[in-house]
Amino acid sequence: MPCIPPASNYDGMPSRCVLPAGTELYRVHRQNRTGVEFSPVVARMLYGGGRFDPVSEDKYPYLYAAFSARTALAEVLLRSLPFNDRGTRLLPRAAVKERRLSSVTLTTEMTLLALTTSTELAAIGQDEWLVQADPSAYPQTRDWARWLRHQAPWAQGLVWLSKRDVGEKAVILFGDRCQPGDLRPGDQPPVDLDDDLGHKWLNEILAGYRVTLRPPVSRTN
Repeated sequence: MPCIPPASNYDGMPSRCVLPAGTELYRVHRQNRTGVEFSPVVARMLYGGGRFDPVSEDKYPYLYAAFSARTALAEVLLRSLPFNDRGTRLLPRAAVKERRLSSVTLTTEMTLLALTTSTELAAIGQDEWLVQADPSAYPQTRDWARWLRHQAPWAQGLVWLSKRDVGEKAVILFGDRCQPGDLRPGDQPPVDLDDDLGHKWLNEILAGYRVTLRPPVSRTN
């Protein structure tokens, strides 16, 4: 579907997806935040930001995650990462600087607005454009997220098909619709992506995507 605004006289019903208590999610985040801490950063109107980030007209803390470590890493690290003439990709060290992968567990049931099938997208007057659009269209997809929150005040987040890990799902949780304690640290230990151990682990995880992380810079005294 073309990049169009939401329906002005919408009379549909968005679809729901219920995540049971105990669901484990994975996220990539800055090391100066805990794994269960929501981001307070509001996207600028036209520049930067993620697909469904909050905007100044609708501010709220948020947390992007996925149902596997691989998908969480792909969503963050494989954006606009081109293949070279050998069909491989090289991930710059700057992409993982001060970043950590953490697991989190839901302590309570959560209800998300579902955008994972053609019928779920049609239910809100959209198609795959909304979840597959390139970053150049993120100002418009963020406007759609604001509209969806208004249409579905029950939604504690969104779930959609990952663009960078085809067949898997990504989620965003709305911090203003979650309660303290709804998330706890997961059972998997966190991984710092910018140290030697993280470098080795990350290359093993991303090998299937034909991605290699540049090695750490050698330090000499």
